[in-house]
Parts: sequence; C-alpha cells; structure tokens
Amino acid sequence: MQTGARVALAGMIVNVVLAAAKIVAGLVGNSYVLIADGIESALDIAGSAVIWGGLKFASRPPDATHPYGHGKAEPLAAGIVAIGVIIAAIGLAIQSVREIFLPHHGPAPFTLVVLIVVIVVKEFLYRSVIRLGKNVESTAVQTDAWHHRADAFTSTAAFIGISIALIGGEKWQSADDWAALFACAVIAANGYRLLFPALHEMLDTAPRGEIVATIQRAAVSVPGVLNVEKCLVRKMGISFYVDLHIGVDGGIAVRDGHAIAHQVKDAIKRSDRRIADVLVHVEPAL
Repeated sequence: MQTGARVALAGMIVNVVLAAAKIVAGLVGNSYVLIADGIESALDIAGSAVIWGGLKFASRPPDATHPYGHGKAEPLAAGIVAIGVIIAAIGLAIQSVREIFLPHHGPAPFTLVVLIVVIVVKEFLYRSVIRLGKNVESTAVQTDAWHHRADAFTSTAAFIGISIALIGGEKWQSADDWAALFACAVIAANGYRLLFPALHEMLDTAPRGEIVATIQRAAVSVPGVLNVEKCLVRKMGISFYVDLHIGVDGGIAVRDGHAIAHQVKDAIKRSDRRIADVLVHVEPAL
C-alpha cells in the first residue's frame, strides 16, 4: 500500500508539470486538442490525489470499528476516479464538437514537440506503474497506470490531428478538433473499463484466477481434512479474506478438530502472502 501511495504521488507531480506544459502550449499554439489534453492531465492530477489518499487510508491497520481493515478505501478511490474520467470525457467532447463549427487559427508546429515528449514520458509511467499494480494486485494502482496510458493515447491522437491540420492547411484545420473528439472517446472508454473492477471489488465479487484453487489445495493437504465443502474468498484492498468449511472425521474429539482448523489456517496463509486471515468452520464429513 505504501509503495502504491508513493507511485500515485509521483504520478501526480509529473501530471502537474505535463498538464501545465500542454495547456500553455495549446493556448500559445492555437491547438484546442492540446488544451483538451492538458485539461485531461489536470483531471489526472485530481485522480492521482484521490488514489493516493485512498491508498494511504487503506493501509491503516484494523481497529475496533473496522475489524477487517480499511482496504475498501482502495477500490472506492478507483471508482471515484473512473467516474470522474467519464464525466470529464463527456464535457470535453461537447466542447470539441462546438470547436469544429467555430472558425479559428491553425495549430503551431512547435506543439508537436511538446506532444512527443508527453507521449514518451506517459508510456514510460504506464509501463512502470502497471507492473507494480499487477504485482501487488491493487485496483487503484492499476487504475492510475491506465490514466497514464489514456493520456499517451490522447496525446498521440492530438499529434495526428495537429499534423493533419499543419500538412492540409486551412481546409484541414478542424482535424485538430476531430482529434480532440477522438481523444474524448478514448478517455471515456478507459473510464468505463476501469469502473467495473472497482465496483466488483466493492461488492465482494469472487476473485478470479488461481487463488481459490490454491486455497483448496492447501486445505486438503493438512492431515485429517477429508474434503472442502465451501471456500468463500473476498478481496479487501490488496489482501484476501477466506471463509472455509472443511470436513473431518465425525468421531474425533473437539480438541482435535480445533487443532486441524489451526493447521488449515496456517497452511492457507503460507500458500499466498496476500491472504490476511482465514476463518475455518469444521464439520463432520459425510
């Protein structure tokens, strides 16, 4: 969590610099798509701030009022940012359509240099942050990474639009605005794609992948466990909580069943470092 928070903070600082550069270059260079791109980066600043705050809060240890910890703050932050991205895309799209029908000067050539720098920096940030997000299985960190990738996409669209406007001359000046409209579609699509993983986590949707099978294998490996009847797993931030029903010989003593349950809990926690706690219910095997 702490590493993810530092990454989000670093991304926020980079976005401040890039957003300011794009907005200034867009105003001076008569490029609405660059201004729109800069505004999108400015929104990323707010998004990174929300994610940073969410990760900091999610890293707090369990307390009396939050016995399962504060991990839900992480997908909540991701969901807020995703919704903000979608709303921003709609607003920018409306302004892009207006600009298509308004006469304005063509973009300046130097805006292309600004965009090349932005694309390189943003793609580097995406690759670095998405690697961390996948390693720690953090929805919020991966959301922040895709913000960088979306920014690289919009900057690429801006580069193409400005290039067409410069090469085509006056008749093609609206290419800059059409590029801005395309960038809005990319932004909205990414917001939509990022919203659902966050919602699934907030609603305790069963996790995908091998983790359930790993838990079941660890449980049945313990001597005395005859079967696993239920295996319920939910994700809280970057941690997993497990509710497990195991079947044992109905003739053994309660003390022995209790000992087996502790061994199962230890075996499951050893099987995956992301598992924070395991609740084992012992039943007589049928």
